[in-house]
Amino acid sequence: MELDEHWALSPSVALRPEPFGALAYHFGNRKLIFLKRPELVAVVRGLAAADDVRSALVAAGVPEAGWSAYLAALEGLASSDMIRIRQEAAA
Repeated sequence: MELDEHWALSPSVALRPEPFGALAYHFGNRKLIFLKRPELVAVVRGLAAADDVRSALVAAGVPEAGWSAYLAALEGLASSDMIRIRQEAAA
């Protein structure tokens, strides 16, 4: 995953707020993932509106020193089809 890529929450995924962050449930592949940081939830929710991953991280208030950990988490979400490349960006 690159900072200048355009991602969004998969249309098949619902996020349910929880005290620890959120539960992400994919209705297609039936995967359930715990997002254990509210900042990660903010990044995931902000991906669709942001120009790129970098902008989503900045908007969520994630310090640049922590970006590599968030990129790793986003890569895991992408591998589970929780997030995907935005269609308008892929065209």
